[in-house]
Amino acid sequence: MRRIAGHRTGRIGLVLVGGVVLVALLAPVLAPFGPEEITGTPALTGPSGAHWLGTDELGRDVASRIIWGSRTSLQVSVLATLLALLVALPLGLMAGYFRGRLDTVVMRLTDTGLAFPFIVLAVGLTAIFGPSMVNAAIAIGISQVPMLIRVVRGEALAVREEDYIAASVADGAGSARILGRHVLPNIVNTLIVQVTVLMPFAIITESMLSFLGLGVQPPTPSWGVMLTAAQAYTAQAPWLAVFPGLAIFVAALGFNLLGDGARDALDPRRAR
Repeated sequence: MRRIAGHRTGRIGLVLVGGVVLVALLAPVLAPFGPEEITGTPALTGPSGAHWLGTDELGRDVASRIIWGSRTSLQVSVLATLLALLVALPLGLMAGYFRGRLDTVVMRLTDTGLAFPFIVLAVGLTAIFGPSMVNAAIAIGISQVPMLIRVVRGEALAVREEDYIAASVADGAGSARILGRHVLPNIVNTLIVQVTVLMPFAIITESMLSFLGLGVQPPTPSWGVMLTAAQAYTAQAPWLAVFPGLAIFVAALGFNLLGDGARDALDPRRAR
Protein backbone atom coordinates (compact mmCIF):
# COMPACT_ATOMS: atom_id res chain seq x y z
CA MET A 1 0.00 0.00 0.00
CA ARG A 2 2.91 2.37 0.70
CA ARG A 3 4.30 1.72 -2.77
CA ILE A 4 0.92 2.30 -4.43
CA ALA A 5 0.34 5.47 -2.37
CA GLY A 6 3.77 6.70 -3.43
CA HIS A 7 2.90 6.20 -7.10
CA ARG A 8 1.22 9.29 -8.55
CA THR A 9 -1.32 7.40 -10.67
CA GLY A 10 -1.95 4.88 -7.92
CA ARG A 11 -2.48 7.67 -5.39
CA ILE A 12 -5.20 9.26 -7.53
CA GLY A 13 -6.81 5.84 -7.99
CA LEU A 14 -6.75 5.22 -4.23
CA VAL A 15 -8.47 8.54 -3.58
CA LEU A 16 -11.18 7.92 -6.19
CA VAL A 17 -11.82 4.29 -5.16
CA GLY A 18 -11.70 5.19 -1.46
CA GLY A 19 -14.22 7.96 -2.09
CA VAL A 20 -16.62 5.64 -3.91
CA VAL A 21 -16.32 3.00 -1.17
CA LEU A 22 -16.88 5.58 1.58
CA VAL A 23 -19.93 6.97 -0.20
CA ALA A 24 -21.36 3.45 -0.49
CA LEU A 25 -20.67 2.62 3.17
CA LEU A 26 -22.01 5.93 4.48
CA ALA A 27 -25.01 6.13 2.15
CA PRO A 28 -27.56 6.31 5.01
CA VAL A 29 -25.66 9.25 6.49
CA LEU A 30 -24.71 11.11 3.30
CA ALA A 31 -27.96 10.77 1.36
CA PRO A 32 -30.37 13.59 2.29
CA PHE A 33 -33.37 11.48 1.22
CA GLY A 34 -34.24 7.83 0.88
CA PRO A 35 -33.52 6.19 -2.47
CA GLU A 36 -37.22 5.74 -3.25
CA GLU A 37 -38.59 8.70 -1.30
CA ILE A 38 -40.92 11.11 -3.12
CA THR A 39 -39.64 14.41 -1.78
CA GLY A 40 -42.65 16.60 -2.60
CA THR A 41 -40.55 18.81 -4.86
CA PRO A 42 -41.88 19.04 -8.44
CA ALA A 43 -40.54 16.43 -10.82
CA LEU A 44 -37.63 17.30 -13.13
CA THR A 45 -36.49 20.23 -10.99
CA GLY A 46 -32.94 21.29 -11.78
CA PRO A 47 -30.05 21.32 -9.30
CA SER A 48 -30.69 23.60 -6.34
CA GLY A 49 -29.80 24.06 -2.69
CA ALA A 50 -32.48 21.60 -1.60
CA HIS A 51 -31.59 19.05 -4.28
CA TRP A 52 -27.92 19.25 -5.24
CA LEU A 53 -28.37 17.27 -8.46
CA GLY A 54 -32.06 17.97 -9.10
CA THR A 55 -35.04 15.62 -9.02
CA ASP A 56 -36.08 12.85 -11.39
CA GLU A 57 -39.32 12.18 -13.25
CA LEU A 58 -41.05 11.12 -10.00
CA GLY A 59 -39.73 13.90 -7.81
CA ARG A 60 -37.04 11.74 -6.16
CA ASP A 61 -33.70 13.27 -5.20
CA VAL A 62 -31.10 12.39 -7.86
CA ALA A 63 -28.11 12.82 -5.53
CA SER A 64 -29.60 10.39 -3.01
CA ARG A 65 -30.26 7.79 -5.69
CA ILE A 66 -26.71 8.10 -7.03
CA ILE A 67 -25.30 7.69 -3.52
CA TRP A 68 -27.44 4.62 -2.85
CA GLY A 69 -26.72 3.35 -6.36
CA SER A 70 -23.01 3.19 -5.52
CA ARG A 71 -23.85 0.38 -3.10
CA THR A 72 -25.55 -1.61 -5.84
CA SER A 73 -22.69 -1.19 -8.29
CA LEU A 74 -20.03 -2.13 -5.73
CA GLN A 75 -22.02 -5.12 -4.47
CA VAL A 76 -22.43 -6.50 -7.97
CA SER A 77 -18.80 -5.88 -8.94
CA VAL A 78 -17.40 -7.40 -5.73
CA LEU A 79 -19.65 -10.48 -5.97
CA ALA A 80 -18.80 -10.95 -9.65
CA THR A 81 -15.05 -10.63 -9.05
CA LEU A 82 -15.11 -13.01 -6.06
CA LEU A 83 -17.05 -15.57 -8.10
CA ALA A 84 -14.56 -15.30 -10.96
CA LEU A 85 -11.65 -15.78 -8.54
CA LEU A 86 -13.25 -18.76 -6.80
CA VAL A 87 -13.72 -20.55 -10.12
CA ALA A 88 -10.67 -19.43 -12.10
CA LEU A 89 -7.99 -19.55 -9.39
CA PRO A 90 -8.05 -23.31 -8.64
CA LEU A 91 -8.58 -24.25 -12.30
CA GLY A 92 -5.76 -22.00 -13.50
CA LEU A 93 -3.38 -23.16 -10.76
CA MET A 94 -3.98 -26.86 -11.41
CA ALA A 95 -3.85 -26.49 -15.19
CA GLY A 96 -0.59 -24.55 -15.08
CA TYR A 97 1.11 -26.73 -12.47
CA PHE A 98 0.01 -30.25 -13.42
CA ARG A 99 -0.21 -29.69 -17.21
CA GLY A 100 -1.10 -32.85 -19.17
CA ARG A 101 -4.68 -33.84 -19.88
CA LEU A 102 -6.12 -31.55 -17.19
CA ASP A 103 -4.44 -28.54 -18.79
CA THR A 104 -5.76 -29.55 -22.22
CA VAL A 105 -9.36 -29.87 -21.00
CA VAL A 106 -9.30 -26.62 -19.01
CA MET A 107 -7.75 -24.62 -21.83
CA ARG A 108 -10.13 -25.95 -24.48
CA LEU A 109 -13.06 -24.93 -22.28
CA THR A 110 -11.39 -21.57 -21.71
CA ASP A 111 -10.87 -21.04 -25.43
CA THR A 112 -14.54 -21.80 -25.98
CA GLY A 113 -15.52 -19.18 -23.43
CA LEU A 114 -13.14 -16.61 -24.93
CA ALA A 115 -14.74 -17.17 -28.34
CA PHE A 116 -17.74 -15.19 -27.06
CA PRO A 117 -17.24 -11.46 -26.47
CA PHE A 118 -17.28 -10.58 -22.78
CA ILE A 119 -20.35 -8.34 -22.93
CA VAL A 120 -22.31 -10.66 -25.25
CA LEU A 121 -21.68 -13.57 -22.88
CA ALA A 122 -22.82 -11.52 -19.87
CA VAL A 123 -25.99 -10.40 -21.67
CA GLY A 124 -26.77 -13.96 -22.78
CA LEU A 125 -26.27 -15.44 -19.30
CA THR A 126 -28.39 -12.75 -17.67
CA ALA A 127 -31.16 -13.33 -20.18
CA ILE A 128 -31.06 -17.05 -19.29
CA PHE A 129 -30.92 -16.58 -15.51
CA GLY A 130 -33.47 -13.77 -15.42
CA PRO A 131 -33.08 -10.08 -14.51
CA SER A 132 -31.97 -9.41 -10.92
CA MET A 133 -28.97 -8.03 -9.07
CA VAL A 134 -27.70 -11.46 -7.96
CA ASN A 135 -28.15 -13.00 -11.41
CA ALA A 136 -26.33 -10.06 -12.96
CA ALA A 137 -23.40 -10.61 -10.58
CA ILE A 138 -23.33 -14.34 -11.41
CA ALA A 139 -23.44 -13.67 -15.15
CA ILE A 140 -20.67 -11.07 -14.98
CA GLY A 141 -18.53 -13.35 -12.80
CA ILE A 142 -18.91 -16.33 -15.15
CA SER A 143 -18.08 -14.20 -18.17
CA GLN A 144 -14.84 -13.07 -16.46
CA VAL A 145 -13.68 -16.62 -15.68
CA PRO A 146 -12.05 -17.56 -19.04
CA MET A 147 -9.80 -14.51 -19.15
CA LEU A 148 -8.78 -14.94 -15.51
CA ILE A 149 -8.00 -18.65 -16.00
CA ARG A 150 -5.54 -17.79 -18.77
CA VAL A 151 -3.79 -15.23 -16.56
CA VAL A 152 -3.52 -17.57 -13.54
CA ARG A 153 -2.37 -20.50 -15.71
CA GLY A 154 0.32 -18.39 -17.35
CA GLU A 155 1.66 -17.25 -13.99
CA ALA A 156 1.56 -20.79 -12.60
CA LEU A 157 3.47 -22.07 -15.64
CA ALA A 158 6.21 -19.50 -15.05
CA VAL A 159 6.48 -20.20 -11.32
CA ARG A 160 6.61 -24.01 -11.66
CA GLU A 161 9.86 -23.70 -13.63
CA GLU A 162 11.67 -21.86 -10.84
CA ASP A 163 14.51 -23.57 -8.99
CA TYR A 164 12.80 -23.35 -5.60
CA ILE A 165 9.91 -25.44 -6.94
CA ALA A 166 12.37 -28.15 -8.05
CA ALA A 167 14.04 -27.94 -4.63
CA SER A 168 10.69 -28.37 -2.88
CA VAL A 169 9.90 -31.43 -5.01
CA ALA A 170 13.32 -32.90 -4.23
CA ASP A 171 12.69 -32.23 -0.54
CA GLY A 172 9.55 -34.37 -0.71
CA ALA A 173 6.90 -31.61 -0.63
CA GLY A 174 3.52 -32.64 -2.01
CA SER A 175 1.66 -30.86 -4.78
CA ALA A 176 -0.87 -29.27 -2.39
CA ARG A 177 1.93 -27.82 -0.25
CA ILE A 178 3.82 -26.50 -3.26
CA LEU A 179 0.70 -24.87 -4.71
CA GLY A 180 -0.32 -23.33 -1.38
CA ARG A 181 3.10 -22.33 -0.04
CA HIS A 182 5.05 -21.46 -3.17
CA VAL A 183 2.98 -21.02 -6.33
CA LEU A 184 -0.01 -19.09 -4.98
CA PRO A 185 1.96 -16.54 -2.88
CA ASN A 186 4.15 -15.76 -5.89
CA ILE A 187 1.21 -14.87 -8.14
CA VAL A 188 -0.68 -12.75 -5.59
CA ASN A 189 0.72 -9.51 -7.03
CA THR A 190 -0.67 -10.42 -10.47
CA LEU A 191 -4.04 -11.31 -8.92
CA ILE A 192 -4.22 -7.93 -7.17
CA VAL A 193 -3.67 -6.14 -10.47
CA GLN A 194 -6.25 -8.37 -12.20
CA VAL A 195 -8.85 -7.57 -9.53
CA THR A 196 -8.40 -3.84 -10.17
CA VAL A 197 -8.95 -4.57 -13.87
CA LEU A 198 -12.01 -6.77 -13.37
CA MET A 199 -13.79 -4.39 -10.97
CA PRO A 200 -14.33 -1.53 -13.47
CA PHE A 201 -15.40 -4.06 -16.13
CA ALA A 202 -17.98 -5.37 -13.67
CA ILE A 203 -19.22 -1.87 -12.78
CA ILE A 204 -19.63 -0.88 -16.43
CA THR A 205 -21.23 -4.21 -17.36
CA GLU A 206 -23.69 -4.01 -14.45
CA SER A 207 -24.70 -0.53 -15.57
CA MET A 208 -25.11 -1.77 -19.13
CA LEU A 209 -27.22 -4.77 -18.05
CA SER A 210 -29.40 -2.53 -15.87
CA PHE A 211 -29.71 -0.09 -18.77
CA LEU A 212 -30.99 -2.95 -20.95
CA GLY A 213 -33.41 -4.08 -18.25
CA LEU A 214 -31.46 -7.30 -17.56
CA GLY A 215 -29.76 -6.28 -14.32
CA VAL A 216 -31.02 -4.44 -11.27
CA GLN A 217 -34.75 -3.82 -11.47
CA PRO A 218 -36.55 -0.58 -10.54
CA PRO A 219 -37.18 0.93 -8.07
CA THR A 220 -33.85 -0.30 -6.65
CA PRO A 221 -31.35 2.53 -7.22
CA SER A 222 -28.70 1.71 -9.80
CA TRP A 223 -26.67 3.94 -12.08
CA GLY A 224 -27.76 1.88 -15.09
CA VAL A 225 -31.43 2.03 -14.06
CA MET A 226 -31.13 5.80 -13.73
CA LEU A 227 -29.67 6.07 -17.23
CA THR A 228 -32.55 4.00 -18.59
CA ALA A 229 -35.11 6.30 -16.99
CA ALA A 230 -33.25 9.36 -18.28
CA GLN A 231 -33.67 8.42 -21.94
CA ALA A 232 -37.10 10.00 -22.24
CA TYR A 233 -35.96 13.26 -20.60
CA THR A 234 -32.54 13.88 -22.14
CA ALA A 235 -33.50 17.21 -23.72
CA GLN A 236 -35.76 18.37 -20.88
CA ALA A 237 -33.62 17.27 -17.93
CA PRO A 238 -30.08 16.38 -19.08
CA TRP A 239 -28.84 16.10 -15.48
CA LEU A 240 -30.71 12.79 -15.16
CA ALA A 241 -28.21 11.22 -17.56
CA VAL A 242 -25.11 13.34 -16.90
CA PHE A 243 -24.69 12.69 -13.18
CA PRO A 244 -25.16 8.88 -13.17
CA GLY A 245 -22.83 8.72 -16.18
CA LEU A 246 -20.22 10.74 -14.28
CA ALA A 247 -20.55 8.38 -11.31
CA ILE A 248 -19.84 5.37 -13.54
CA PHE A 249 -16.92 7.23 -15.13
CA VAL A 250 -15.33 8.18 -11.79
CA ALA A 251 -15.67 4.67 -10.33
CA ALA A 252 -14.25 2.96 -13.43
CA LEU A 253 -11.44 5.52 -13.75
CA GLY A 254 -10.49 5.10 -10.10
CA PHE A 255 -10.08 1.33 -10.39
CA ASN A 256 -8.16 1.64 -13.66
CA LEU A 257 -5.73 4.17 -12.18
CA LEU A 258 -5.38 2.03 -9.06
CA GLY A 259 -4.59 -0.95 -11.30
CA ASP A 260 -1.89 1.01 -13.13
CA GLY A 261 -0.34 2.07 -9.85
CA ALA A 262 -0.52 -1.45 -8.41
CA ARG A 263 1.11 -2.90 -11.54
CA ASP A 264 4.03 -0.48 -11.35
CA ALA A 265 4.40 -0.77 -7.58
CA LEU A 266 4.23 -4.57 -7.37
CA ASP A 267 6.32 -5.46 -10.44
CA PRO A 268 9.98 -5.72 -9.34
CA ARG A 269 11.10 -5.19 -12.95
CA ARG A 270 9.56 -1.70 -12.82
CA ALA A 271 10.93 -0.84 -9.37
CA ARG A 272 13.51 1.93 -9.25
